[in-house]
This record gives sequence, structure tokens and C-alpha cells, in this order.
Amino acid sequence: MTKQEFGETDRSLADRSLAGRIASALAARIVAGDLAPDTPVRQDHIAVEFQASHVPVREAFRKLEAQGLLIAAPRRGVRVAPLDPDALIEVTEMRAVLEPLALRHAMPKLAEPDLAVAEEALLAAETSRDIAVWEAANRRFHAALWHPCAMPRLRATLDDLNRVAARYLYATWKELAWQPRSDQEHRDLLAIIRSGERDLACERLGDHILAAGQALHAHLTQPDRA
Repeated sequence: MTKQEFGETDRSLADRSLAGRIASALAARIVAGDLAPDTPVRQDHIAVEFQASHVPVREAFRKLEAQGLLIAAPRRGVRVAPLDPDALIEVTEMRAVLEPLALRHAMPKLAEPDLAVAEEALLAAETSRDIAVWEAANRRFHAALWHPCAMPRLRATLDDLNRVAARYLYATWKELAWQPRSDQEHRDLLAIIRSGERDLACERLGDHILAAGQALHAHLTQPDRA
């Protein structure tokens, strides 16, 4: 899974340093579940894999800790962060506020090429049952709508939040009927944006994010969930 597939925008694409590349590769593994929660992540092993000194590896680890994907604990070292339902709600509520904010600023600048990217992503999602393809298309769809806001700090924050949210989707997608409803909500949202109804588009986007996050949270907190 490539960095482009994750639909990332400003900071991640600009960060082509060795530490940035290491962080991106590890983030992809954590999000997809290839590195399971609580798995130890050893600096020396990562340094050997990427033929790097420990300095960029430590920097990459700090980036991933800041994103909530790794945790460091005394005597336990660095490990993959657990799937925390409370963290999911925090990320969901932040996205539900910040993505509509970005969309509000983006809509006056949205051009046909931006909408074409969103349409392509929507079609890719609707025609695939592969979670990796769908999730990448989902992030491309969202980013296409708010990228023209021209607020780089906000876009970078949304990249981080969407990456963390994707991890929870990967962990639960087989057990939830998530795809048809989400695809339809995306199509409805795109139609509203094309009609120029900015307030309604921002409201629908926030509702869409909240509903998805709350469904994932409810599933993760089921008493019989292993």
C-alpha cells in the first residue's frame, strides 16, 4: 500500500526525508493491521530494515507517537498503540468539526478538476469490495473536497486524523455493513456541493463523519467483542 493510496495531502507528501518515509511505511502497516495493537516496534530492527541510523528512526517514532499510532512506556519500549474506543470518539469529533471547517473555506475555490477527483474516488469505492481499495478511495474523496481550503495546518491535521480513523475501519470492516450507506452519503454530499449549498454541505459532512465514528465505537465497545 503506497503513500498515495492513503490519500494524504500537504505534510506527508512534502516530508520525503528518511524519517518521513519510515513513519509513512510504519503508519501504513499499523493502519492496515499488519502491525497489531501492542506489537513491540524495535528501533534496531527498523534501522536495519531501512538501512538507517537510529536518529531518523527515533524521529519517525516521535511522529507516530504524536499521531497516536505508537506509544512508549517505561520498561516496555515502543509498541503499537491499542485500539482505544475513547480515542476513536475524540478523533471522530475533531474530524466532524474540522472537515466541515475546511470544506466551508474550500467550496468557493472548488473547481471542476477537484470535483472530478472526488467523483473518481467515489466510483472507485462503489465498485470495490476490497477494504484497502475502498479506504484509499474514501480518503481521496474527503481530501478532494477540502484540499482547496488553502489552510496547510488544517489539512495536515486532517491527514493525521484520517489516518488514525482508518485504523479503526480496518479493524471492524468485516463485521459492519459500512459500505453502501457511506457510498450513498458521499454521492448525496457531492450533489449538494455541486449545487453550491455550503451550509447544508458542511452540516451533512459533519453528520456523516459522526455517524460513521459512532457506529465503529458502538461495535468496539460491545461486551462480547473479543
